[in-house]
Amino acid sequence: MIFAENLTRTYGEYKALRGVTCTILPGEFVAIMGESGSGKTTFLNLLGGLDRADSGKLVVSGEEPMKYNASELAAYRRRNVAMIFQDFSLLPTLTVLENVVLPILLRGQKADQKEALQMLERVGLADKANRLPETLSGGEMQRAAVARALLLSPKVLLADEPTGSLDRRNGREALALLREVNQTFGLTVVMVTHSQLAAQAADRTLFMADGQLSAQPE
Repeated sequence: MIFAENLTRTYGEYKALRGVTCTILPGEFVAIMGESGSGKTTFLNLLGGLDRADSGKLVVSGEEPMKYNASELAAYRRRNVAMIFQDFSLLPTLTVLENVVLPILLRGQKADQKEALQMLERVGLADKANRLPETLSGGEMQRAAVARALLLSPKVLLADEPTGSLDRRNGREALALLREVNQTFGLTVVMVTHSQLAAQAADRTLFMADGQLSAQPE
């Protein structure tokens, strides 16, 4: 479960979050809609342990990342979360398979190539495991990014504008894949988006405006 209470985050004089409170249940797929600068990505970064709130309370899968130092936050991320991004974040000089196993290697662990190939098969990319990312379509690159995230066995999958770089058809396919992994793996999925179409894939939509979160659009 994710529980946030009165979270605030300020950068200089800019108040990115102004008392964000919400509860997200285990296995729930939640979309957070908002315009650029509304605070939605800041909130996602707090959940992912990439940033720290100034005040408030945050509990993710029974842990309170706001209480952790830098090394503890790194361990928290390894235990709990994986992220996918609008730009896919695939290294161009590595094959699809090498990109998928890279986070495991960066953890200092041995990568299970067979498991990685099985994950690529689940997302329909087993036949492209040895290709470079530049040979893939945008939708295929996003599927590779999802496979990479799933190989980490996260409790929470965080998606930052996952359809932002995709055309309508590939965007629909990416959303269908997120819904599939949410249901198949029982993953909690939190997706930030400015797209109403993307938000329709979720169980529930929250709305961010001026650093505040609500159940209804303003």
